[in-house]
Amino acid sequence: MHPLLQHINRQTELKEKDFDVFINIFKTGDYTKNHLLIRPNQKIEHQYFVLNGCLRTYLIDSSGKEHTMQFAVENWWVSDYLAYYKKDSSIFFVECMEDCRLMRVRKSDLEEIFQSIPVIESYFRLQLENAFAAFQKRILSSLNLTAQERYSQFIKIYPDIEKRVKNYQIASYLGITPESLSRLRKKRISKNQD
Repeated sequence: MHPLLQHINRQTELKEKDFDVFINIFKTGDYTKNHLLIRPNQKIEHQYFVLNGCLRTYLIDSSGKEHTMQFAVENWWVSDYLAYYKKDSSIFFVECMEDCRLMRVRKSDLEEIFQSIPVIESYFRLQLENAFAAFQKRILSSLNLTAQERYSQFIKIYPDIEKRVKNYQIASYLGITPESLSRLRKKRISKNQD
């Protein structure tokens, strides 16, 4: 079964014949490590489904500091959603952290499919609801949890990510320094050995 159909069918039920129509609005492409899929000040018309690989969404503030907003791994969706939904220019970078195989879909094509296959619209609504809840949970954790608790949550969400991205990028996601991340890892390792 196609990975996207499996992903859809975890939340709703899409018939194979409808999936065959749906899949035709996608373009599949291979992107090399370090490729910038999205840069600031672009018009964003696509979102991407990750078949293989790992991507990072981040921004650079006025002092030059990077802030990682999201990692996207297999079966995740990624884009600059502020620009995508609000038709503004992008503010984020979306970078391939390793070689990636992605499926991209144009917003206008999706909106047409929503009319003919309502289950697809339901799926994307559920995706949006889940993403909104996850972002709220992330904001609350940054306000209420210790760095150790945030790191523990991060490992549950992204169990194998530490092998795929750089330490400073994880630290940036957690809002801590790379040195603090190193200390948290050492504590976790010693706790797991006890």
